[in-house]
Amino acid sequence: MKENVIDYFISLVKIDSESRDEREIALKIKEDLITLGAEVKFDNANEKTGGNIGNLYAYFPGKIEKKPILFCAHFDTVVPGKGVKPIITDGMITSDKTTVLGADDKSGIAEIIYAIKEIKEQNSAHAPIEVLFTISEEIGLLGAKYLDYSLIKSKIGYALDSHKVGEITIGAPSQNSMKYVIVGKEAHAGAEPENGINAIKIAAEAIAKMPLGRIDEETTCNIGVISGGKATNIIPNEVIMHAEARSHSPEKLEKITEQMSAILQETAANYRLEDFQAKVLIEVREEYRAFRLSEDDEVVQLAKRAAEKTGLEFETSVGGGGSDANIFNRNGLKVAVAGTGMNRVHTVQEFILTKDLENGKL
Repeated sequence: MKENVIDYFISLVKIDSESRDEREIALKIKEDLITLGAEVKFDNANEKTGGNIGNLYAYFPGKIEKKPILFCAHFDTVVPGKGVKPIITDGMITSDKTTVLGADDKSGIAEIIYAIKEIKEQNSAHAPIEVLFTISEEIGLLGAKYLDYSLIKSKIGYALDSHKVGEITIGAPSQNSMKYVIVGKEAHAGAEPENGINAIKIAAEAIAKMPLGRIDEETTCNIGVISGGKATNIIPNEVIMHAEARSHSPEKLEKITEQMSAILQETAANYRLEDFQAKVLIEVREEYRAFRLSEDDEVVQLAKRAAEKTGLEFETSVGGGGSDANIFNRNGLKVAVAGTGMNRVHTVQEFILTKDLENGKL
């Protein structure tokens, strides 16, 4: 292993690990955990995710009689995440701007590993520690969804997968993903346009009626991908749209999801020919459910005491995105999301400060 957390992080981001291709980094981390004295095991979640390796679980027996605590992060990165070339400039680590950096979430991995390394080197008394590194988080929290939960002994834990060091996210929204297929009728655009129904026009008209973006302080929705059409001389008979809705309120999530679908259906209903009626095929999938921890929960108070002990400024927040913590909380664990220092994630401008890597492992 590298001498410090910064060098270790640099070594991790150089390993390609886009979603469903986490095997190389997982095998390296397995050996590092064994070196630190862990009992390790892979589950078979990859059989359901289509990846090349499962979630990695590790257990460190405690030196004091206390309840175990879970620490987790995820192996995978978003695209483009292959061939990362990290650059350190004035205490900031970036990529060469042709790829993401991978601080999401290799900063979490590095900080967990090096926190445990320091505990071992200092021979500190500690509760039993469970470590979980998941696969395919970036493509739907799949590793957490298909985790073998019989492995987990802890009742509380931390997912190191957020921005500001010292900040604990204690709530996150539910998310629905929607796929809409708008079915029109094909015709020659120049010779007989009146015999066609333009699916792109239906989509445009419907989108113009939708309340997109931030709906209120708890709710957002977005249409992110649209595809359709074959050529300029053909009336397009199909458009596929992918959308999402998020809310901390189950009722509001259901309402905005139904509203978006209804607008599409009502718009399509206005487009008909003597022998054809436009229609919309709708698929709605629940990605994850909201969670909300109390400021008084043990997992929050424990983080607060740890921050005070190490001199970090502590604060709590409620997030707008999902993480493995949504799935863990749904499965009976109380897991908060801890900041690692990652910034501008999911972009080629992603960066992390070296001081945040150092502080994050505290």
